[in-house]
Amino acid sequence: MDTRLKPLFTPWKIGNCEIKNRIVLTSMGGTDLFGWMEKNHFDKEGARFIMEVAKNNVGLVLPGCQPIYNPMFGQWLHKNKKMYRDLAAWMPEFHKTGAKLFIQLTAGFGRSFTISSMMEMLYTTPVIRTLSKPFMNLDKITASASPSPNRWSDKVPSREMTRKEIDQMIYSFAESSRLLKEAGVDGVEIHAVHEGYLLDQFTLPYVNKRTDEYGGSMENRYRFATEIVKAIKAKCGSDFPVSLRYSVISKTKGFRMGALPGEDYKEVGRDMAESEKAVRLLQDAGYDMLNCDNGTYDAWYWAHPPIYMPENCNLEDAEHIRNFTDIPVVAAGRLDPFVAAKAIEEGKLDGAGFARQFLADQEWVTKLMDGRGDDIRPCILCHNGCFNMCHYKGVPNDQDLMDSLHLARCAVNAETMQWNKHYIKPAAKKKTVAIIGGGIGGMECARVLKLRGHNPVIYEKADKLGGTFIPASAESYKGKLRDLLAWYRREMTRLGIEVHLNTEITDTHSLGADDVVIATGAKPRKLNIPGFDKTIEACEYLNGKETGNRVAIIGGGLTGCEIAYELALEGKDVTIIEMKDDLIAQKGVCLANSSYLREWFALHKTPVYLEATLKEVRDASVVIAQKDGEEKEIPADSIISSVGYIPAPLSGADKSHLVGDCLSVGNLRSVIWRAYEVTMKI
Repeated sequence: MDTRLKPLFTPWKIGNCEIKNRIVLTSMGGTDLFGWMEKNHFDKEGARFIMEVAKNNVGLVLPGCQPIYNPMFGQWLHKNKKMYRDLAAWMPEFHKTGAKLFIQLTAGFGRSFTISSMMEMLYTTPVIRTLSKPFMNLDKITASASPSPNRWSDKVPSREMTRKEIDQMIYSFAESSRLLKEAGVDGVEIHAVHEGYLLDQFTLPYVNKRTDEYGGSMENRYRFATEIVKAIKAKCGSDFPVSLRYSVISKTKGFRMGALPGEDYKEVGRDMAESEKAVRLLQDAGYDMLNCDNGTYDAWYWAHPPIYMPENCNLEDAEHIRNFTDIPVVAAGRLDPFVAAKAIEEGKLDGAGFARQFLADQEWVTKLMDGRGDDIRPCILCHNGCFNMCHYKGVPNDQDLMDSLHLARCAVNAETMQWNKHYIKPAAKKKTVAIIGGGIGGMECARVLKLRGHNPVIYEKADKLGGTFIPASAESYKGKLRDLLAWYRREMTRLGIEVHLNTEITDTHSLGADDVVIATGAKPRKLNIPGFDKTIEACEYLNGKETGNRVAIIGGGLTGCEIAYELALEGKDVTIIEMKDDLIAQKGVCLANSSYLREWFALHKTPVYLEATLKEVRDASVVIAQKDGEEKEIPADSIISSVGYIPAPLSGADKSHLVGDCLSVGNLRSVIWRAYEVTMKI
């Protein structure tokens, strides 16, 4: 192990509970032990994930948050006694790993509850609204500190919670904690004065307008959170550890308006001055640890940092707040293990929180300890598999039901939380399989085939492996994507996979293979517009083609916006032209990712033309038709086309063996999962 990491592997205490090292798995929806958005039960899939992480040298494990009042079916968490007995039977095996387990309990989401189009229909249709209450009572589960707009939808506002509802929740927190303690759990974490969830909504002045004992002064706004820990301690004893998930600063300008890193803004939520006082109030109430990040759902990119956010984005604020409390402080959010170790060594931090990296590779801590950092499959911060709640103008959460019900899957690791669907099954008969195309899809096929016992052979027409993922990972801020590409290339070497570079295949019949997989990708879409051939295609730019200072981007989807962001970071004058009524109006892109880019362009006054149609490309300008039909000429030294791609399969191939964009243009998740599924069947 690199000696710089040693501070991460020293013991520490939360109250009287000793933790063997400083690495904390922070909670993620979908890794729950009592189920997620379904009837409460001891969840074997969640337990398997938690056990895998615990076996791989994590000190403190926090499963996904458990609503004490389940949004689905309206169950109170403390009422299903069987699942606590099942948990008690499982706990001895867990404790053999040496890890400690804190269960995270949540009051819920309030105005942050992710509303879908179906939910809007349930709420706005009176008859259906009444009939649906037994399994989804939106009026109850979206209730907040005060009447307020939902983060995702204008059609499902939040009403004010009643005092009776608050009392019911406090009782359930305490009773659920008692049952968890009796089951052998080491502690609980309260979720959360954090990220703009329900408890946080009570603390935030821009949401909480109450005039009773839960509104007004700071003590009143934090009363809900402090009464919870007092009730737990009264029922479980003062020595039972209770952590609090806590956002140091809200980083919020208003409803649906976040504050970007470095932005000069007026805080409407919790600023640092209040936080310095609040942490002492929370400690004095009985909390034994603060598990910290920043942000709210209105500034979601702080709590769920996309690739555009700085590394260690929440660390400085967590370090600062530690000066105002005597209880341990954990930081999370794009945290680098080496930076975290240094902060712990210097006494600025007590624990290091990590989440999504465990979805990509449950063994990453063990690999780090063994000096095998290069073998860690990296998280690329995409949210495509784990947290792809998507939102754009006029559309609430645009997310497939399968994704909504099954969070905590991983775009780069098809097996995570899908072990019954994706697994390595030894081949009944060894085959030689030709793979045409050495991009991510082709390499994932080769990897899985080799692990199953087959003999995969890659044929790639370029001089290196990677395909379109090479330009896709080219921007300056995409180091994690380049790490993934390097991981795949190393896997090809480690597994001894035969690779033929600079080899273009036009006829698969001459290869003498038992099976053939086609992974030839897609080709750029071209518009039938005068002068369109003057444009620079997106991948041409990403592969190194120079641009002038004034650049027009045709297409405001994710690729176009990421290119615009890169050019703007370089100091170039960028204009984005998009046919739809919002930027990144596409399914599968998490709101944390898309809102960062939209708000960044707005802050930096990047010209954006929405509902605009490209009419002509000229030598030094583009002509567009705006929504009202008026034409406008926009000066540009260079024009980049990012208008999408169309599948480019090799002719004569068996369609059942098409993988990636040559079958259907998607994202990295669709490429990797499809590759895994195809090669399972060979």
